[in-house]
This record gives sequence, C-alpha cells and structure tokens, in this order.
Amino acid sequence: MSTSDRTPETGYYDTSHSIAVRRFHRTHGMLPPAVENQDVQLSRCLQQLSRREKSIDKYIYLSGLRNTNVHLFYRLVTKHMTDIAPLIYTPTVGDACLQWSHNYVQPEGLYLSYSDKGHIASILNNWPQHVEITVVTDGSRILGLGDLGINGMGIPVGKLALYIGCAGIRPEATLPLMLDLGTGNKELRDDPLYMGSRREKVSAQEELEFMDEVMIALNEKWPGIVVQFEDFKNPFPALERYQQKYTCFNDDIQGTGAVVLAGIINAVKKSGVPAKGQRAVFMGAGSAGVGVAKQIVQFFVQEGLTERQARECFWLVDTKGLVTDDRGDNLAEHKKYFSRHDNDGKQYKTLAEVVDHVKPTILMGLSTIGGVFTPEILTKMGGWNKRPIIFPLSNPSANSECTFEDAVKYTAGTALFASGSPFPSVVHDGKPLQPGQGNNMYVFPGIGLGTILSKATVVTQSMIYASANALSTALSASEVAQDWLYPEIARIRDVSVIVSMGVIRAAQEAGVDRETRIKDMKDEELEKWVRSKMYDPHGETQRVEQEVRSFIEDVAGKGAMRGSNL
Repeated sequence: MSTSDRTPETGYYDTSHSIAVRRFHRTHGMLPPAVENQDVQLSRCLQQLSRREKSIDKYIYLSGLRNTNVHLFYRLVTKHMTDIAPLIYTPTVGDACLQWSHNYVQPEGLYLSYSDKGHIASILNNWPQHVEITVVTDGSRILGLGDLGINGMGIPVGKLALYIGCAGIRPEATLPLMLDLGTGNKELRDDPLYMGSRREKVSAQEELEFMDEVMIALNEKWPGIVVQFEDFKNPFPALERYQQKYTCFNDDIQGTGAVVLAGIINAVKKSGVPAKGQRAVFMGAGSAGVGVAKQIVQFFVQEGLTERQARECFWLVDTKGLVTDDRGDNLAEHKKYFSRHDNDGKQYKTLAEVVDHVKPTILMGLSTIGGVFTPEILTKMGGWNKRPIIFPLSNPSANSECTFEDAVKYTAGTALFASGSPFPSVVHDGKPLQPGQGNNMYVFPGIGLGTILSKATVVTQSMIYASANALSTALSASEVAQDWLYPEIARIRDVSVIVSMGVIRAAQEAGVDRETRIKDMKDEELEKWVRSKMYDPHGETQRVEQEVRSFIEDVAGKGAMRGSNL
C-alpha cells in the first residue's frame, strides 16, 4: 500500500514522532513542528489535568486524549497509575455513566440494540480491528447506581482502559460492547438527551435469546475472543449458560471474588486465626457477595476444612436480615447455598443483631449502603478480635459501608482493612497507616492477559482461583512489613504479569490451553515471554520509527534491484 492510500490513525498524531514518520503517516503539517520527547508531552498533560477541578472534567479531558493520541494517553496512565486510575475508572466512572448521554462527544465502542436481533453479525463486521477481548454490559446494574441503560457504556470503556494500561493488551485488540436491551429507568426514558432505545427492559428469556446470537456472532467473527461480562442485574444465567462453551468470565462474580480472596488470604495470615476459627458476616447477599463468599469457601477448603465446614463459616445478610431457610420468603437461587439452618427459628432482621449473634472475625460489605458499618459495630469488632478483618467493598466511595478513618478510629488501629474505592491514609498513634483497596483491577487484567496468551478455550474456576493466589504472593517485602494486604497500585503491571502467569499455569493444568510453545517453559522464561507480549506505550515511538525506517529501506532496496535489472 502506498503512503498516498493511507488515512492517518489516532496514534499517528503524536508530537514525539520524527518529521520522517510524520511524512510517512501523512501527518506532516497537521502537527506543530516541534518534535517533543515524551517527558514534555506528559508534563503538558499533567498541567492540563491540574487546571480542571472536578473529577468528571478530568475524565472528559482524558477521554478526549485517548481518542486523539492513544499512545500518549497510555503513557500517562502507566506513568501515573495511582493518580489516573481513579479518574478513568472507579470512583469517577460512576459520575461519567450518570452523565454519559449528556456529555456524549464521540463514538466509543459498539452498541447492539434489541431491534438489531437477527443482524448482530453484520453489525460486528463494522468494527475495523481484530479483537481479542471484549467487555460486555447491558447497563442494568452499574456499580451501586442501578439501571443506567446505555449510559453504562462508561464501564466497558473504563474497564478495557485498565486491561490495556495494567496488563498491556494492545488498544486495537479491545472492544467495549453495550447491549441496549431497554431500561426499567423511567427517568432515563423520559430524558430528551438519553441516547438509548426508549423501551422497557426486555424479558429475561428475550435477553438470553439475544445473548445467544451475540455470543455466536462474536466467536464466529473473532474465534477464541475473551468475553468479560460486567454489571448485569442478574449475572448468573449468562455465566452458567456460556462458561463451558466459550472463553468468558464475569468480573462482578469471579473477579471480585478473586481480588477479595487474595486480601483475605493475607488478612487471615496476619490475624493469627486459622480458617476453622473464622466467622464471616456479609452485608450484601447479591451476586457479588455470593461470588466472593464462594471463593473464600474454596480457600478454606484448601486450608483443610470440608466444604460443609467452610460454608458454615458464613452468615449472609440482605435487606430482610440474616438469610435463613425458614425466613418465610422465596430465596433467590444463588442465596440458598449459604442459607442458615441453625438459627433455631429465630430471625435476625438487622446487621447489628447478626453481628451480636455471630461475633464475627470478618465483616464484609457488598451492600452499597454507605455507613452501615456503624461506630458501634466497628468498636465491637475491635473488642472481640485482636486483628478484625473489615472489608467495606461497595462502590463508589459514598456507598462504602465505612471509611478507613472510622475503621482505624473505632478498632484502635487494629483493623485489617480493604475497601472497594480508594481512601486516604490515616495517622494513628503517630504511625501512618495505608488502606488496602480490594480493587478488581488487581486481577481482571491478568486474567484477561493470561487467558489470551494461553489461548484458553474456557476460563475455569481453577484459573480464577489461581489469579487470587498469585495476587496474594505479589507483595514486596516492604509492603508485607507495613501490613499491606495488596501491592502498591504503581506496580500494577508487574502484578499483572504475576497474575497472568498463575492463570496460564492453571489453564495448562486444566488442559484448556492451546499455546503449545510455552508448555515446557520454566517460570523465569515464561515471565520474559509474557512481558515481551505486553503493549508498552513508552516504546511505541521507537517501534514506529523502526517500522518506517525498515519500510523505506525495503522500498529503496527493491527499487535498486529493479534498476539493476534494466
């Protein structure tokens, strides 16, 4: 293809490119003449960010940067991960979703509407790149914000930005995918600026039939594509229907469970209480809560308990109180596994009553009820336990069951703490304490990368468990010494390498891998291979310069050969 036939791509509008590269990409004259180094570029980006006071304004700026200079965007993300991650995902992405239709500027991702049923494959053909991984949502349960319809597109977009920034999956190999299946949110349907279809949510059966077509079309278009389901109100049907047939997983259930499990593995060690002595109260018995609890059951079984013994270490609380067999209501199927039968007919209707009854060692929050871990409950946790384990995991920050400051204050600094959203550090008795953040970004990028690189046919439960176990080992010596439960976010790419290696090994042990070249690699060799496959935005300028140079040399060489034959 001649240079005159090419249309410049967004990654080509990069002021770090030489004049020769700009001429080749037909961007010469479309950029200011200065050839800048990457530090100057990042300095300008940081200055522009600092001039915006509100997080949502920073989000909008970063979205524009990603869509106009993708490699510079990811250089910024990877160089300043701790500061940028909260702006491109939780907690800011919640506000971005609420305002999605009002702030819409440019296309991001692909929308499949129920009215497109029967034509999904042809719509997928409109996507120009080869895709290795997609994040799919129907927007029916976005974070703790409820049904946001197509406004939930911010979740796939943000999630895939973390797959790229944290695990080095190439940007062009990702697809944010929104299923527009209507919305039960009347306020949205009545909003003149809402950009989704103005219909009630389709039935569960209609959704499954639509999903069947989507999954078939995705895998026919891109065989072996990794499909990550996200923020479905009822995530279980799709996962159960497809997990043995396609390469897919659900981050709300499996990713959340894995990242919390990693923190629990480390917290249990630090607490000094063995698995058989742990008593876990969960505030929140939805899909995420049950998924987390089941992951911890698997860990307790690995620690020597039977499955029944492990299951009996859990008390789940929902809006009606303790989940029991004889509560009198029709329990959702996913709650029955942990339903208590030893309550002697007594019903405990509040979290406070359950806490007093159980005297837990672990207090887990996935309820989206901000402040439900009251000072009284936290004080009791500190009184009953030498090192109480307190994990308020709900997002965004306003929905967190308690703050880090309160957990430290009311347990006299003894809490082993992890939250879903970030909290500032606290000084207690003159000692700075750093909160753990059980953010799914610790595991899902590595799960995706490991699944892609191993060419796994399915994502097994052993691969999910392996991601948690690998994460629990990823702390540095100094992080362990400081009582941290999770590694520093700034090291996330190294962490993702460790997690992906665990996933690859688990895929190999399960016999679901198809990448034969790495089967016999030792860990050191495998690590080098994984790193070599990761997208590095800081090396993109050099890579493009070399490609252009090689192309020009090749063309010149062929021209010389033709001249010698005349």
